[in-house]
Amino acid sequence: PVPTLEEPATSAVRQSTGQPETVTPTDVPAGSTGSGPPRLVPILDRTLHTVPLMDILFDTFGGEPWFVPLDLAAEDILVNLRDVIRPIDGPIYGPDNALPWLEDDNLVIGYRSENGAYAYPVNILDLHEIVNDNLDGVPVLITYCPLCFSGVVFSREVGDDILTFGNTSALYMSDLVMYDKLTGSFWFQVGGEALVGPLSGSRLKLLASTTITWGQWKKLFPESDVLTGMNEDPEMFAHSVYGRGVSTGFQERINNADFVFPVDPRKLDDRLQYGELVLTVEIDDAVTAFPLGLIGDGVVNHQVAEAPVAIFARSDGSAEAAFSRNLNGRLLTFEFQEDGQRFVDQETGSVWDALGRAVSGPLAGEELEQLNTRRSFWFSVAIAFPDVDVFFP
Repeated sequence: PVPTLEEPATSAVRQSTGQPETVTPTDVPAGSTGSGPPRLVPILDRTLHTVPLMDILFDTFGGEPWFVPLDLAAEDILVNLRDVIRPIDGPIYGPDNALPWLEDDNLVIGYRSENGAYAYPVNILDLHEIVNDNLDGVPVLITYCPLCFSGVVFSREVGDDILTFGNTSALYMSDLVMYDKLTGSFWFQVGGEALVGPLSGSRLKLLASTTITWGQWKKLFPESDVLTGMNEDPEMFAHSVYGRGVSTGFQERINNADFVFPVDPRKLDDRLQYGELVLTVEIDDAVTAFPLGLIGDGVVNHQVAEAPVAIFARSDGSAEAAFSRNLNGRLLTFEFQEDGQRFVDQETGSVWDALGRAVSGPLAGEELEQLNTRRSFWFSVAIAFPDVDVFFP
């Protein structure tokens, strides 16, 4: 069992952070696309799609019926439910003591830009799900879905455009469906793939991130910024509502195929329990899933697309990342030494921290290349990548 899995906040299934407004499609500002004035969100083109429209279900937040499939949804449903779960645009960051409720064992999604480190508390993302930002010139999208415990960071660049994302209030196979404000296309969060609209079939570029305990992240990056608010309310996330407790029950519910929203059983993959947390490593077109619960405290030395990779993992959530094992033309092999609770390379005996930085030994000061990963319950990864390989310890 993973002790820090949160039971998703729900009305029927999820909790909104505001009330839907009755608006028309032309009244909805789309945000910046990187140049020119804000655009208006286009009406969704449902004639272009890669999955059946009936498989995309709108959460009515306790309404009757409690979900509505896209093929039967009137246009006002799409508009009125848009961003009921409010995305975070114009995020505000603060120092490590800015959130009085944030405990060391709380999980954050950690992201490193060229010049900084940023922490996004899962307790905040549980209620907002989407963060649009630009960090050191990189337009980033931090995403999280409480229904599949999926933390994934993407680039917002698609072709020549920089997209801004919102929340449709819909789910595909019990996972968050986003929309982009430039084309109105619908996107499957775990896969980062457009399912409906002009960009159907496009995929977002995955970026390197790690889901890690707050205590370990700030130990690794003492100067890290942490998400604390929004432009219009800089102290919004200091409120104690974001610091509620956690539950271990939800993972077992998923293991029993008791999904919050319908999931096509033909898309499920029995190689792992549906609620097994996995870390994917993706190189070229190859995707391998590493089951974190089976790895426990340890290192995996493996290959993805013939590239040597290492997975650093800790069962307490204080390490969870993937790295290239090539360092300056030298191939390294890693192990986790339980007696010293540390990661060590066998070739030189150097000691490495959870983010692939050598802290002592002959290689002190060197840093491994962190690979792009996503973390989620197995059922959702298997749906997003039906040909995924699985590493078994």
